[in-house]
Amino acid sequence: MEDYMNKTKMVYFEKEDILHLAISEEPETNSLELSPNITAELNSDGELIGIEILNASTFIRDSILESAHAKMLLLTKVQPV
Repeated sequence: MEDYMNKTKMVYFEKEDILHLAISEEPETNSLELSPNITAELNSDGELIGIEILNASTFIRDSILESAHAKMLLLTKVQPV
């Protein structure tokens, strides 16, 4: 796993609002749609080599807001008002 982390590259294409995370320089031979805006890129052995996120700015914003709201709800349940 450490080997993957050393090769990880992230590129953001601002005009298209696409975030591409490459964890290997191997050629992509297949892909798998994980959700409407997220595609996993696979090598010839079916191993994950990259992820592409369309509408990346919205996806990241919504993910961060969702995580923050969940943590805030948890904190308000733990601490009495």
